[in-house]
Amino acid sequence: KSGKTLVVYFSATGHTKKVAETIAKETGADLFEIKPEQPYTLNDLNYNDKNSRVQKEHNNPSLRPDYVGDAKDWAKYDRVFIGFPHWWRQAPHVVYTFVEKHDFTGKTVIPFMTNGGWPGHVIKDMKQAAKGASFGPSMEVQFDSSGGSDLVTDIGDVDRWIKDIKQTYSK
Repeated sequence: KSGKTLVVYFSATGHTKKVAETIAKETGADLFEIKPEQPYTLNDLNYNDKNSRVQKEHNNPSLRPDYVGDAKDWAKYDRVFIGFPHWWRQAPHVVYTFVEKHDFTGKTVIPFMTNGGWPGHVIKDMKQAAKGASFGPSMEVQFDSSGGSDLVTDIGDVDRWIKDIKQTYSK
């Protein structure tokens, strides 16, 4: 199928950015980073602090932090990879801010997540938010959950997933 591909991602610690850049390079896609208007600090990401931003967002599903800029020429994209870390079995709320601001009618969404554990209901939630989209196969890329930067998922699995995506959507 012809059409342009966009890789949209949010990365708090750099893991998701690495995967997004690899996907964009391997698929020839354009790249857009969701940059929160108020960047997340390490303190904001502290799940053990009930006053941290991640705690507040988790406890208030309606919060939608703003982001800077936007994907240009949205209408020209047929396929949109959306990447993010999943926090407490959900996408960061800034990702939903992006998704809810765009019309996904007729587009194929291909989610990828970085994490240190089980993704929970992220795909179900994303399908509800990206109204009008069809969904391609998702990928979960696991990094060391102890705070390290080591990739736990076999890089061969990621390569095979990208290869399958390229074959499926180049026909």
